[in-house]
This record gives sequence, structure tokens and C-alpha cells, in this order.
Amino acid sequence: MSAFLEIDDIHVAYGKMEAVRGVSLSLQAGQIVTVIGPNGAGKTTLLEATIGLLPSRGRIVFDGIDLRRLEIEDRVARGLCLVPERRELFGELSVIDNLLLGAYARRRDREGVRQDLATVFERFARLAERRNQLAATLSGGERQMLALGRALMARPRLLLLDEPSLGLAPLVVREIFRIIASLRSSGVSILLVEQNALAALETADYAYVLETGEIAHSGAAAALMHDPKVVATYLGGQA
Repeated sequence: MSAFLEIDDIHVAYGKMEAVRGVSLSLQAGQIVTVIGPNGAGKTTLLEATIGLLPSRGRIVFDGIDLRRLEIEDRVARGLCLVPERRELFGELSVIDNLLLGAYARRRDREGVRQDLATVFERFARLAERRNQLAATLSGGERQMLALGRALMARPRLLLLDEPSLGLAPLVVREIFRIIASLRSSGVSILLVEQNALAALETADYAYVLETGEIAHSGAAAALMHDPKVVATYLGGQA
């Protein structure tokens, strides 16, 4: 069975510095695949190359289509959606307006957008309570929920999530990862970049460890949770 997303021998450089070197990974439809690793390992760079924000060498094939010659807009139109680390919400707009911006490309499908908005509010009850509140006034966890909800309004086939737990309290992190896990059953595939290795491995089906721009380990997420090197380096010495 061919992969839904296949990244093959990707290289990404900033000037003369190569941040990602020969990375290959794959993701099957319906899977959550995570990339863990230390700060500066190239995780965000990998996502940005996949969506087209950074030029790269190598192959990126999504659902049988080589993305190398496609602009960002065309990649998004095919179902890729990036939720960036900084979330990049419109703080001066309300929660509901931010969500509707996620469905901008579908604005003629008024009934579909209305249904999806109801689904997002059902999934994120806190956003429903704050639908008319300005995004800038939300807590960190609520802002992450809004970033996820806005992405879902685009009806993505593959979500690229960059550090969704960044800066959040442990209780909120658990809630965010519960929501991410629930997206699997709705048919959304996810490539998850995350520094919180334990939360990522508990949620994902398969995992890659990225160190200094290269894949150092890979395997079923449940198995990597018991890999001695991963445990020692990323799980605080406790499986």
C-alpha cells in the first residue's frame, strides 16, 4: 500500500547551513505520526518544507502527487493544513470570525461551513462559550484550541501540527492531546512535531526521532516508549 504522505531524502538549508539532511518518512491515511527531538533539530523546518514555506531538495509526495512544483496555495487546496507553533491568530477578531477565516476558500458552501462550525463548537465547548470574545483575550489553551478549530474549518486531509503543547499547563496539554487523538476517528491524518515526547508517543501510531537534522530512530510509537535511548534522552529515564 502506497503512503498517504511520503517524504524522501529531503534536504533544507538556510544559506550554507543545512538544517534538514536526507530525512525520509512516511504516513498512512488515518495515522498520527510524530516527529520528536530536541530544540533546533529541524522539526519545524521539516513541516515548513512540507507545506511549501521553505524550498527543499528531495521528494514530497502527498496522495500520489509530487508537491515539489506546487505553490503553498495549491498544497492547501489539496488538503494540507499547517497549524504553526505561534498559532498566528487574528487577535483583534472574534473567535467565530477566526474560525470562519479558516473556511474562506469554502465560503460559497454556506451550509457546509455552518455544519462544520457547529461541529467545531461541539468538539471545543470552550470556544462555543467564547464565540464572540476577541482571540487576543483567550488563554493559551483556548488559543491552541482556536488554532486547531480554524484548521479543521478548512476540511484538511492532513494536519501538520507544530508544537501544539508549547507553553501550556500540564492539564491543558492533556486536553489538547485528547482532542488530537480524537481527530483520528474523524478521518484526519496528522503529522505532529512535538517536544513533549511522552505526550506525543502516547498519542501517535508511529514516531521518528530527529537529531541535528537527521533521523536517529524510528518505530511504532508504543515501542519507542520503551527504547532505552529514547527513554534516557527524552522521557526523563522513565518508560
